[in-house]
Amino acid sequence: MALKKEVKDKIIKKYARDSKDTGSPEVQIALLTEEIKALTKHLQENKQDKDSKRGLLIKVGKRKSLLNYLVKTDVKKYREVVASLGLRK
Repeated sequence: MALKKEVKDKIIKKYARDSKDTGSPEVQIALLTEEIKALTKHLQENKQDKDSKRGLLIKVGKRKSLLNYLVKTDVKKYREVVASLGLRK
């Protein structure tokens, strides 16, 4: 489930460190969170979709890895991102 360009640009603009930043952990975590929300909604309607479930689990694992990296490198940024995205961590 790919995000629409407008949604993706809005997320990148909100979490980017500067105008050309698209790969910082904060941006990646925010994008993965939106994709996870979309996949969760899809799986509630389509319970038998095993391929999407696998994709969801991969995205959750990737987000967890990025959050662990962020907490090791910059705790302040980590707390900001978790609070703004409403993650339970």
